[in-house]
Amino acid sequence: MRKDKLYLLTFLSVSIIYLVVTLLAANYFLKNTTYELIDSQLEFAKKEAKTFATLIGQQMLNGTSKDTVLIQAQKGLRETHQSNVFLSIIDWSGKIICHPEILYVGQQSDAEGSTVSSVVDNLTAGEFYTIFKKRKRAHQPWEVTSMHPVESSDWIVVSHINLKKLHFRLERLRNRFYTIFSIIGLIIIPTFVMTTRYIGGIYEKRLELQKQKLEDEVLNLSKLNRAVGDYQQKVTANSKAHNPKKRILTQLKNELLSIPIEEIAYIYTENSITYVLDVSGKKSTSNSSLDELYSHLDETTFFRANRQFIIAIFSIKKIVKYGNSQLKILVEPATTVDILISKNKAAEFKNWLNL
Repeated sequence: MRKDKLYLLTFLSVSIIYLVVTLLAANYFLKNTTYELIDSQLEFAKKEAKTFATLIGQQMLNGTSKDTVLIQAQKGLRETHQSNVFLSIIDWSGKIICHPEILYVGQQSDAEGSTVSSVVDNLTAGEFYTIFKKRKRAHQPWEVTSMHPVESSDWIVVSHINLKKLHFRLERLRNRFYTIFSIIGLIIIPTFVMTTRYIGGIYEKRLELQKQKLEDEVLNLSKLNRAVGDYQQKVTANSKAHNPKKRILTQLKNELLSIPIEEIAYIYTENSITYVLDVSGKKSTSNSSLDELYSHLDETTFFRANRQFIIAIFSIKKIVKYGNSQLKILVEPATTVDILISKNKAAEFKNWLNL
């Protein structure tokens, strides 16, 4: 039950984070894409006005009458107000003399309700977007973006951007963005949660195996330490009958010491010198090697832990795990050097304890 709650919280957290990131990213991409779209529209409208003004001017320079030019221009512009960008012609008094919508011909561009608004010089995408939002609220159908005079006349070619078309394109673009992000979210979020659940399951199994392994190791060490205590009692009861040698001779400075076998805690070598430590902590030296001493000791009482140490069963205080597969023997009196039993020697050590 706790796991299901955890996965539910993970799902909700990822969903909220993805939603916030999506809103921020969508707004950023929409803003930049909108500006790019408007900028391209503005540039196109500017070029269209200049090209059309140049074409009309050339016709008039070639001797074509103004009436003929206007009739041809009106035919060419008819119904183009449904396009994204369209053109109209006004004279210097501001009267519309040519427009795709014939009803607007003859009106003043600055009259109330006029479809022609003022133009900002060097209109940028950001400025136009601000105007666009205002015009959208006012239901303005189009917006003037640039004007270009016609040579040898009092006419001006005006370029317009169809705000309804632009609004439709921007809405479609916005819907596409949100649709794409929603589809991606529907794929990413469940996939993330399922992947997290799968990886979590694998990790939990590993933890369970490690826990079981640790419990087994603790149980084995507990058995091993109990076996040490049992073996110590057994050796104590039978020490007199099995000790082949009662004492060993050692040196302490210039003094010769005879140490009873039962008082030896452990024997070890350091820098090629053999040391004998008794249960009281007194340390003396021996001229014999570990091999020679071990051959005279009762193997039920003493164990050759490694090349450096011989330990007595009575000196073992505790056995702990060391590394991946070694055992560490804690003795009393304590030693400054770790007494380690290798993996290969561990089985022999357990046999020595009758395990």
